Amino acid sequence: MLEVRGLETSYGDSQVLFGMNFNIGAGEFVTLLGRNGMGKTTTVHSIMGILRPHGGRVMFEGLAVHGLPSYRVAQAGIGLVPEGRQIFPNLSVRENLIATARERQGHGENWTFDKVLDLFPGLAPRLESAGNQLSGGEQQMLAVGRALMTNPKLLILDEATEGLAPLVRQEIWSCLADLKTAHQSILVIDKNVAALTKFADRHHIVEKGRVVWNGTSEELRADKALQERYLGV
Repeated sequence: MLEVRGLETSYGDSQVLFGMNFNIGAGEFVTLLGRNGMGKTTTVHSIMGILRPHGGRVMFEGLAVHGLPSYRVAQAGIGLVPEGRQIFPNLSVRENLIATARERQGHGENWTFDKVLDLFPGLAPRLESAGNQLSGGEQQMLAVGRALMTNPKLLILDEATEGLAPLVRQEIWSCLADLKTAHQSILVIDKNVAALTKFADRHHIVEKGRVVWNGTSEELRADKALQERYLGV
């Protein structure tokens, strides 16, 4: 579904990505792991058209999306839950969800307003509240729901549970487990290795702008030295 090959991206004269390589198959739950500042978010921004890479390619379902503007990448079927959530603060929960709603033909059952509320029932009593009146956990649920309302073929979550209370984190992980069961393709950036190895099919460890290891959850759980070296676990 997604193929990233030889991706190189810079901020001005400072190069961050040095040949990123990974892929995601349809229905797979895949992660990018690594310490802060290693290029994970830059990779996501390069995929989404927020940054323009100067080398390599990003192919999505056979379509070259590297260098396309963000709205074109979203139209191709990639949905993003960005770091920091970035919901619309002055719109209500209802408006945040409806603003991004889009039907996708030929892609199974569509996500709807009611289905998102079934997934996150805690949002139902907050429908008329402005985005900036929500707790951090509620904002994260809203950000996931907003992305799902675009009916993405691939859902990307950048720092899915950062700064959230343990119970809210568990609710997000439960949501992602349900999405995996529904064969939603998912790419997650997060630091919670213990949680991710319960759900993800494959992992990629990023160090200084390139993938230095990839493997299954079982392989990652078994290699404590690898976790300590690259993830600080």
